[in-house]
Amino acid sequence: MALIDDLLKRRSVRRYKDENIPKKDFEKILQAGLLAPTSRNRKPCNFLIVENKKTLEKLSKAKESGAEMLAGCNKAIVVVANPMISDTWIEDSSIALGYMHLMAASLDIGSCWVQIHLRKTSDGEDSENAVKEIIGVDDYYRIVGILALGIPKNEVKPYALEDIDKSRIHFLV
Repeated sequence: MALIDDLLKRRSVRRYKDENIPKKDFEKILQAGLLAPTSRNRKPCNFLIVENKKTLEKLSKAKESGAEMLAGCNKAIVVVANPMISDTWIEDSSIALGYMHLMAASLDIGSCWVQIHLRKTSDGEDSENAVKEIIGVDDYYRIVGILALGIPKNEVKPYALEDIDKSRIHFLV
């Protein structure tokens, strides 16, 4: 399968079956995150695996909306970055999340990126701080997002190349 096929398969999946992700597939998803490039190869990211259903439920409420799928996923990966290692922690975390999102799609595992950075809880609190409190990490860590993972509840239809909006491409002279 070509990379373009995996790119077309990548969708945000928010509903999951009550099934475990095969261990070998989950390991490949983590490997993809670890293989993601970082600025100056500084590798500021750590990947915290959440499997506990009570913790996933708490994380699903760490932002006002858009995190509900965490309560029903099989596992979640919280990408935490140390800004003292690299000032490009946002970019580095985003690339790692993207790589893992694509690897999940290639393995027919459903995934959804849950934005945490610059988001608020329903009480108006900072979502990053809420997540840090739930998972118990030091304050200096920063969190761009969480990747929800699970076996898709419904069939996931890929995009088609014909769906691409090519009007967004501009050639400069």
